[in-house]
Amino acid sequence: MRVRFTLDARADIDDARRWYRQRDPVLGTRFLDAIEECEAQIAAHPQIGPIVEEPIRRVLLRGFPYSIFYRLYSDEAVVIACVHGARSPQVWRRRGAG
Repeated sequence: MRVRFTLDARADIDDARRWYRQRDPVLGTRFLDAIEECEAQIAAHPQIGPIVEEPIRRVLLRGFPYSIFYRLYSDEAVVIACVHGARSPQVWRRRGAG
């Protein structure tokens, strides 16, 4: 299945990558690797993430305190947010339409 990232989700990822890269360039690279791994998991197994609020699913990012929130459509999975675990769920709820 194709995985598409919304502009908001891309901005979330860029912000987090920048933050990690400022602390340690290797962490910035590892963060992007974790995003790519998560994307591959969703593409291969679209229903891997449990539904957190119909129709939104969540996958935890391995090695980082972030969650990827996405919505399934017949032909693609749309990532609507990449959110740190300490942030309010309102961040992804506002984007639920994808």
